[in-house]
Amino acid sequence: MFHPLSSMDFLPQDKLRAIQTERLINIVGRAYERVELFRNRLNENGVSPLDIQSIDDIAKLPFMVKADLRDTYPFGLFASPMSDIVRLHASSGTTGKPIVVAYTQADLDVWSETVMRAFLAYGMTKGDVLQNCYGYGLFTGGLGAHQGGEALGATVLPVSTGNSARQLMLMKDFGVTAICCTPSFFLHLLDTAGEQGVDVRQLPLKIGAFGAEPWSEAMRQKIEELSGIKAYDIYGLSEIVGPGVGGECQCQNGLHIFEDHYYPEIIDPETLEVLPDGEEGELVLTTLSKQAMPIIRYRTRDITKIIPERCECGRTLRRIARISRRSDDMLIIRGVNVFPSQIETAILSIEGVAPYYEIIVTRDDNLDRMEVKVEITDALLGDDTIKTLETLQKRITAAIERIINIRVKVTLVEPRTLERFDGKAKRVKDLRKI
Repeated sequence: MFHPLSSMDFLPQDKLRAIQTERLINIVGRAYERVELFRNRLNENGVSPLDIQSIDDIAKLPFMVKADLRDTYPFGLFASPMSDIVRLHASSGTTGKPIVVAYTQADLDVWSETVMRAFLAYGMTKGDVLQNCYGYGLFTGGLGAHQGGEALGATVLPVSTGNSARQLMLMKDFGVTAICCTPSFFLHLLDTAGEQGVDVRQLPLKIGAFGAEPWSEAMRQKIEELSGIKAYDIYGLSEIVGPGVGGECQCQNGLHIFEDHYYPEIIDPETLEVLPDGEEGELVLTTLSKQAMPIIRYRTRDITKIIPERCECGRTLRRIARISRRSDDMLIIRGVNVFPSQIETAILSIEGVAPYYEIIVTRDDNLDRMEVKVEITDALLGDDTIKTLETLQKRITAAIERIINIRVKVTLVEPRTLERFDGKAKRVKDLRKI
């Protein structure tokens, strides 16, 4: 479906760069004039707003990190007066002060636009019925997806999280055709459907917009296999705007970043050197048009790369590879770097296991030990011979060892015994810190 705003996704490179340059110059000037932290940083680095003449000059600007948002809590990064700010969001603040983000009406309009452009890229249209299972409130997910759906003209069901039986009832009764939630919550809904004898494949549901937690390509394949829908990745973070910084298209081969509003760079997290397209590193984002709270060269800690090839869909927006891990999610086990996404990929490659797992890390006599609990399927439960289960356990152990080069303890558990999550899944228990 063509929408006038989606034409921004197909701009010639010279026109896109001209927009990026104009917006960068404006946002740097605004931040320098109105935000003390940014002005002081530029002065300390001997950089003037006049030094920014093109989008390439972005490399002259200092980085921002999450601590900057906490240290200036609550309103220290605002570049608009409170009379112009129409909404505030905030993180949960589980590691201290929450991170506060602010929006003018123009900021909300841009946010709605980019979420809508992501939905359009999935093939959603004005006629779709969108069940929004992201959390509402201070979390950006619920309202961000909601306003994007409404901007598209879809019928939005603001269900929020939880109550999977009711979610399933509404999905059936209201003829839901699209859903947005975390991938782990959608798997939970599929479990509930199975318990109630509902075949999701027979429902009108055809599109899923999944995000707010890292998930692997193997998880996508599992979701599509179990539900019959097309599962699309949506990317965002509260510090920048919320969901809608980027999204996949129907090619399902990388997330297009809406770089007319959110400019991406990839850096080496150790040297801070900007890396060329195609090399993996840490994603850095700049809000090119956000008025209330400009965020310039923000280190996301998300590990990815910019895909250099043009997408077959025809969009000229650059793509980033799926973000399956964060630098701060990394576990170091006996000197080896291990990411939960690697464990997930290994588990989901094995027939007979459910897509639920838990990683438990302990330290015994100064030696790190990792246990991976994996749910088996109901079908396997019927075949409870010790030999069958032992064979499965050995296959999972070998699959994990092939990927991370460490032998770990694998424990098989019965179906529906591991915790389910309405929001972001918490799959790691690192008990070494206790």
